[in-house]
Amino acid sequence: QVQLIESGGGMVQAGDSLRLSCATSGRTSNDYNMGWFRQSPGKEREFVCVIKFLGSRTYYADSVKGRFTISRDDTKNTVYLQINSLKPDGTAVYYCAAQINLRRNYLQKDDYDYWGQGTQVTVSS
Repeated sequence: QVQLIESGGGMVQAGDSLRLSCATSGRTSNDYNMGWFRQSPGKEREFVCVIKFLGSRTYYADSVKGRFTISRDDTKNTVYLQINSLKPDGTAVYYCAAQINLRRNYLQKDDYDYWGQGTQVTVSS
């Protein structure tokens, strides 16, 4: 079992920055991929980015490349999402997720095993 707790969301202005955190617990090792997804009202939950356990490689959705940065600090069991230059279409609930089976598709939300409760980010123009 892995427990995930997101924090750091809030209401911001367009152009502002935020850093979201995802604290993990419950597993003795950190050998899993960690992803961030987001869900806007009326839309499907979409992939944002992932940091892989093997080599800490990162992958981003095209819509966030250059503005979002995912990182992990295994000494603190925490994954971060730095969001810069926020846009109003970035308004969503942001979720972190853990993928235990490293061979699964990191783009697919259904291929993740554990989810946090989400943190709301609201961007006003």
